[in-house]
Amino acid sequence: MSAKYVDIIIDISHEAIDRAFQYEVPLSLSEKISLGMQVQVPFGNGNRLRTGYVIGMGDEPKWQVDKIKQVQGIVEKQVPVEGQLIQLAGWMKETYGSTMYQALMTVMPVKKKIRPVEKKTLQLALEAEEGNLRLLEYRRKHYVAKARLLEALLEHGAIPYDLAKEKLNISPTTCERLREEGTLEILTETQYRQAGTRKQLLEPEPDLNESQKQLVNAFTSDYLAEDYKTYLLHGITGSGKTEVYMHAIDVVIQKGCQAIVLIPEISLTFQTVMRFRRHFGDRITILNSRMNDGERYDQFERIRKGEVDIVIGPRSALFAPFSNLGLIVMDEEHESSYKSDNVPKYHAREVALQRAKMCGASVILGSATPSVMSYYKAGQGEYQLWKLEQRAKAAQLPTVEVVDLREELRMGNRSRFSYRLQELIQNRLEQGQQSILFMNRRGYASFVSCRSCGEVVNCPHCQVSLTYHDHNTKTPKLVCHYCGYTEPFIKKCKSCGSGMIGRFGSGTQMVEAELKEYFPNARILRMDADTTKGKDGHEAILSAFGEGKADILVGTQMIVKGHDFPNVTLVGILAADLSLHSQDYMAGERTFDLLTQAAGRAGRGEQAGTVVIQTYDPENAVVQTAANQDYEGFYENEISYRNALKYPPVCSMIAVLITAEQEELVERVAGELAKRMRTLTQAVRVIGPTPPVISKIKDIYRRVIYLKAQGEPDLLEAKSRMEQEAESLASEFDSLGEFKIYFDLNPMKGY
Repeated sequence: MSAKYVDIIIDISHEAIDRAFQYEVPLSLSEKISLGMQVQVPFGNGNRLRTGYVIGMGDEPKWQVDKIKQVQGIVEKQVPVEGQLIQLAGWMKETYGSTMYQALMTVMPVKKKIRPVEKKTLQLALEAEEGNLRLLEYRRKHYVAKARLLEALLEHGAIPYDLAKEKLNISPTTCERLREEGTLEILTETQYRQAGTRKQLLEPEPDLNESQKQLVNAFTSDYLAEDYKTYLLHGITGSGKTEVYMHAIDVVIQKGCQAIVLIPEISLTFQTVMRFRRHFGDRITILNSRMNDGERYDQFERIRKGEVDIVIGPRSALFAPFSNLGLIVMDEEHESSYKSDNVPKYHAREVALQRAKMCGASVILGSATPSVMSYYKAGQGEYQLWKLEQRAKAAQLPTVEVVDLREELRMGNRSRFSYRLQELIQNRLEQGQQSILFMNRRGYASFVSCRSCGEVVNCPHCQVSLTYHDHNTKTPKLVCHYCGYTEPFIKKCKSCGSGMIGRFGSGTQMVEAELKEYFPNARILRMDADTTKGKDGHEAILSAFGEGKADILVGTQMIVKGHDFPNVTLVGILAADLSLHSQDYMAGERTFDLLTQAAGRAGRGEQAGTVVIQTYDPENAVVQTAANQDYEGFYENEISYRNALKYPPVCSMIAVLITAEQEELVERVAGELAKRMRTLTQAVRVIGPTPPVISKIKDIYRRVIYLKAQGEPDLLEAKSRMEQEAESLASEFDSLGEFKIYFDLNPMKGY
């Protein structure tokens, strides 16, 4: 039998993950050792035994064989969660095409140790009589600082350390000497940095209706029987999906397990956390990218110490180090934000299913507009389909009106608001009710061009036009939303010198400005990527709107996902066509989701709601099914289209992106890779290479190849072959420069 070698990391931390050490596996352990396992190895010059984790396995030594040390043993009492996360990283590496290091950096939760926040209290350690005698002694010896502190302690018994230092001007040295003398004790209490809002909803929690009870009872029966399933909860907007989640989590907690609740956007954290705090108290925490290192460290410490039962957050919360995970809930499971843009380009849904499989947990996927992928799998029997077809509290679905913008133009209306929408906004202002206006584009205008020669102002580093931003200042600017390049707004054309510079398109800033012209007395809030850059930007805007401090909320898609504002009775969708005709196979699904989710924000309280969809294509099937809240009709149309053109979920697909600083190199590599793959595999269809929609970003040229196969195993095998061919080409084209290759399994956006 040939020797087996393993890569070991000695500690789970940011610095250590990048340093793997190779060890030989003795024959006695070769059948037992596996990825993620905790082992003991000799380390350093003294060969002191240290604990490490197996992060890689292979048959080839990377060093001289006589210099490679041997694994000494397998740790009997494993730390299951750390090993599980390493195994998960290994699965992600193979499935999504990345290095093990990239996968580990994704799943490993704590990158470095952070000093805890400590609250110190000084407490008198003497009886009052003895303390007074010692005070007299300090005064006699002119120990002024000691006397001042002891006098305060005799009066109050205990005082905060910070108060003694700042108000009484007591040094740490004085405190330490008094402690050594037995005059006082220094009590230290570790305090956690606050994570997320501490607010709770004040209104009482609603009772479950019969439909909700049936689902919770079904889950309870399955879970207690250790039948861990994946459920797809298709519930219309406002049907009470969150209440089902919470009561299912009750079952899991009662069995001594924990739950992860995934939400697609940081903006949803605020209301979700308030609901969960009302139900579960303080045994929940949040994890998201806006938290600083100290806040994240503290929350992971709470998780490790068993002080937390539930973690809430976007996709990265999926890697919370729970040792006894029992349930993963994925709310708004259709959302594209669950797909990572960074390598590995994983989808949280698939990783959640894999983690649940590894630890014996259930999964609930919930949405008013399930992804076509999930609904297809439910139809195939992979998921159990649940339905909630009535709004909770007997609230009615909103009335939906479709406005033909072509007709508005014929009537002379050139504003962004149809006559009908203007009328309804004015009505809501008079009634003291609130409105939401949705525009799926931030900024002031989508592009700027010369009206004389037609030249569009483009980013010098990317193949895209610059976007006009006003920011309510005297110095408007042009911004690239891909690389961040910024330049002042031009007054003359760079090409012909003309001063006829025009702004075209529309963004949230322009909508806000025009609203102020039409409704000067309205209180308006805008919510987009520009207004929520601060750490608590989402919470501040949503809280103000929820408290009635604004009449109209204007925003991008972050305002139409899952929020519940009872006083909102009007939703205006200003440009339904923006995402409808984009160049990717999911354009129809994405548009249907946005329209349906936006419509669902209206009429969630006692007042009836109205939705206005403004479009240039009112007869489009996607617009019509969204207006009718007809998911089944949309799905039947969409799956027929996917089946005809062999797009996911009917087949599996990988987008392969090749990038390089030299355009010639990227073209040669992409062409050669496609050629080789066509000869290497018959089970996979190779399409391309072709320039993507944006062929240059940040001065990097891009080409894309698509691989399609009936089954995912054939596709993953082709991916592995392509990785090998790319390594071969890297050495062949070394003189031309460096190129990179990225894999995107079942991509959710166009390239």
